[in-house]
Amino acid sequence: MKSIGYILERSSTWRDLPIDLISRSPIARWAPVPLRLIVGYGFMEHGFAKLARGLDAFPTILQALGVPAPHLMGWLTILVEIFGGLAVLLGALVPLASIPMAAVLLVATITVHLPYGFSSIKLQAVTAAGAQFGPPGFETDLLYLACLVALVLGGSGPLAIDGLLAKRRAITRPLIQAGGA
Repeated sequence: MKSIGYILERSSTWRDLPIDLISRSPIARWAPVPLRLIVGYGFMEHGFAKLARGLDAFPTILQALGVPAPHLMGWLTILVEIFGGLAVLLGALVPLASIPMAAVLLVATITVHLPYGFSSIKLQAVTAAGAQFGPPGFETDLLYLACLVALVLGGSGPLAIDGLLAKRRAITRPLIQAGGA
């Protein structure tokens, strides 16, 4: 019976645990910054990698996958990856930029990565030339999607253009209201 009483005495919520001190501290507001940097850079890197292979390489891959209008879709994908990635990196219009970025991720998941399962790392062998990997699954796509959702729902954090735009709107709004009255 004492053990039951002890359990009841100790059954506080997880919010009461000292481990939650970080999420209550001022440093927690910086959490979106690494998400922005990683997601933004990652998207831009993928876009520039597609360009580096040549102007027709990615549309040719899309055509082989049966994607309609492969040249148009190829260029739209590259533009979304580069400019959407830049927008996220800078924290500029993240909710708006996230829509086409999420679409690119969903199409990549369904058309390319889904048949290979969840894991993005499939070690097949280690040879003298180094590690040999199989085709990646959709794990990384889901991680990028989760980061975009977190940035849209939680905000871009400090050092973001979205924050500067919000401050500018807050400053100009009273001026507009005073001029209109």
